[in-house]
Amino acid sequence: MNFKLIVFCLILFSQSYCQTDTISYESESLYEYSEDTNTVEGVFESTRIINGHSTHTLRKGVLDFRVEHKFGDIAGQNGGVQTMFGLDNSTDIRLGFEYGLTDKFMIGVGRSKGTGAPYRSLLDGFMKFRILDQQKKGSPISLALLGTTTYSYMKASNDLTQVNAFPNWEHRLSYCMQLVMARKIMDKFTIALSPTWVHRNYVSSTDQNDLFAAGAAIRIPLNSKAGILFEHFQAFPKDGLRTEYTSSSSISYDWVTFGHTFNVFLTNSSGFGEVQFIPYTIEKWGKGQFRIGFCIGRKFEKG
Repeated sequence: MNFKLIVFCLILFSQSYCQTDTISYESESLYEYSEDTNTVEGVFESTRIINGHSTHTLRKGVLDFRVEHKFGDIAGQNGGVQTMFGLDNSTDIRLGFEYGLTDKFMIGVGRSKGTGAPYRSLLDGFMKFRILDQQKKGSPISLALLGTTTYSYMKASNDLTQVNAFPNWEHRLSYCMQLVMARKIMDKFTIALSPTWVHRNYVSSTDQNDLFAAGAAIRIPLNSKAGILFEHFQAFPKDGLRTEYTSSSSISYDWVTFGHTFNVFLTNSSGFGEVQFIPYTIEKWGKGQFRIGFCIGRKFEKG
């Protein structure tokens, strides 16, 4: 990863966006939505759960710069001490920018290295609208609608039997629509359910263009700004198709402080983005094919 580029981006955006390191500013400006005492705060502390999105959206005018990284297998055939338990390898890297247009509507763009199975060099963009806030007296859930588009600009394979041969330019495009529902229960934990539709314009003969999946997650807070999360995405293919693929499962520890969001996790999926980790996870926990990953988010706000 080019860390000089990351440092340059942080310096560049810090010139036009200012922040303060006081706890009160962080709480009142960057993380809380409003002064409405009927709204249940802290359903999720980040725009992501682990791999998938949460119901959380950035407050209006807040910019979030995200650095995401997944290493190689910890154990199994490709892990162990020879690869420093996967730390020598990188299955995927993503840099992204997200911005709150309103308190309920945000957009984001990113670039991923890609896993190479089958895509590399991925550009993604998304829009997320928070439809409902969980309320103490009123709506029992938070609800958000997500739409994403992903484009691969990798060099096309000369092997026309491969998905990444891309006979036409539109075969490089994939899409995802997702409805994220979450409920915080008695300040003890948050549960989430994410019915998902993934469409890829070009797939192999043993695959299907439209794939439906369901994500489920739970967050257990340890204190006001840290928690443990579990997440699982289950795909529902047609009979006889996609027999080589498995489900994405993850566990993480996250915390927020001084305008930063940190997430350290273990997962069996290699790629970032719904069009990678939902349809293309083949790794299995039981074979040691899981990896360490992290996400660092830095929030900025115009002064």
